[in-house]
Amino acid sequence: MAVVDVTHVRPASASDYFALLKPRVMSLVVFTGLVGYITAPGAGNFVLGFAAVLAIAVAAGAAGALNMWYDSDIDLIMTRTRSRPIPSGRVPREEALMLGLTLSVLSVVTMYLAGGLLAAGLLAFTIFFYAGVYTMWLKRLTPQNIVIGGLSGALPPAIAWAAKADTVSSLDPWIMVAIIFMWTPPHFWALSLLQNRDYAAARVPMLPVTHGAQSTRRHIFAYSLLLAPLGVAPLFTGLAGPIYAAIAGLLGAFFVFLAWRLLRSQAGDGEPAHDKPARDLFGFSIIYLFAVFAALLADRGFS
Repeated sequence: MAVVDVTHVRPASASDYFALLKPRVMSLVVFTGLVGYITAPGAGNFVLGFAAVLAIAVAAGAAGALNMWYDSDIDLIMTRTRSRPIPSGRVPREEALMLGLTLSVLSVVTMYLAGGLLAAGLLAFTIFFYAGVYTMWLKRLTPQNIVIGGLSGALPPAIAWAAKADTVSSLDPWIMVAIIFMWTPPHFWALSLLQNRDYAAARVPMLPVTHGAQSTRRHIFAYSLLLAPLGVAPLFTGLAGPIYAAIAGLLGAFFVFLAWRLLRSQAGDGEPAHDKPARDLFGFSIIYLFAVFAALLADRGFS
């Protein structure tokens, strides 16, 4: 196991505490939540809408801090994560825990004041599911960790929808949730192919570790085939129009092409020279989610 050399650890800075919140993950969560709020029915309120989206951002950061607190042992082992604030020794675990718990309470209270009980309840469930069910249980238990755990990252559009409309009875918010939910496995499995050795060293049962790279590539392709038509589904409920459908269809087709190219490759088999198809799919998957929700925002939100 790697050991932190405390004699060479610099003092914690504000950026270290911000890093605990996983800001890159937070940006996706905030954007999908914003789209959920804008596309929800009703006139809305700028101040309350801003507060609701802010609450989602703070909740995402809280869940990230709790994740880093609990996973600091395996973060120390993995090359990709050992420079994070806790395993590097810059931030004590106890401070990360207190930050995560404090932000959790603040985010749920803020959401209750801005969006009501339903939205606050969904937000509290999301934090609990990510920090408790996924981080503390599923991640180290099953190779399906990312499939089941992906629900937490998929819920922000429905939470924001509930904050504005005070209901989630419509199919529309759940279509947005389903798109993110189906996107999550191929996105993270592409990354896990690139970090296969790290996960094996940390004994995290990611799919490439338990079932091998070839099985993981097949799973990625299967989920990509399901994701592509799902991205077009807002057309059929009236949430979006034909321009959105054309954009989402093209993005989905390219996603499937990259997944097919990955399927035919040897990415994740242990040779870094073979990993380009996995890197390409992982990079495009981030673009895909942003672009699909941006197209939905442009089609519905500003029409």
